[in-house]
Amino acid sequence: MQRLATTVIVFLLTASALAQQAGPSPVKAEARPRSAESSRAITPPGYVIGPEDVLTILFWRDKDMSGDVVVRPDGKISTPLLNDVQAAGLSPDELRVRINEEASRYIEDPNATVVVKQINSRKVFITGEVEKPGAYVLTGPMTVLQLIANAGGFKEYAKRGDIVIMRTESGRQIQLKFDYSAVVAGRKLQQNVELKPGDTVVVP
Repeated sequence: MQRLATTVIVFLLTASALAQQAGPSPVKAEARPRSAESSRAITPPGYVIGPEDVLTILFWRDKDMSGDVVVRPDGKISTPLLNDVQAAGLSPDELRVRINEEASRYIEDPNATVVVKQINSRKVFITGEVEKPGAYVLTGPMTVLQLIANAGGFKEYAKRGDIVIMRTESGRQIQLKFDYSAVVAGRKLQQNVELKPGDTVVVP
């Protein structure tokens, strides 16, 4: 009987020592929900919202009213709370102020935030004898040379001296010449203009 009691005591002491060495069970870190900031697009200073841009409208006091919206061709957006709010032509902060003013008629202190999730309105286009023709988003200043580089450069038979930038100004279309060979040689540098939204570079 004494031997059995001794065995039980030794077992209990050993189990206690092992439990102390193991320490407390690790606590799993709680997953944090992604905020609107985590999906923010990189917008240049003074960015103005335009049609087809995707915006995240977040009402901190009423998450059910929050969500992503696309700026319509008429420049307006709609949310579950508000209809036909003018967005195009405003900065994100200006739109935030307008939404808060409109929403305050329905909820107390809406505290809305506006984040540009995806830029679709500031696009330039390149077509013709380049490797990757198509539309490119202007997330910052971009020259003709930079656009050509983004498009993968020229195809074999591209006429590098006859490139044209097509631009709409004051409702009419103008054409700007671009001589690639002259520009890269340090001549006619004024032709390497900074592109504007809607410009189309044609490489024959």
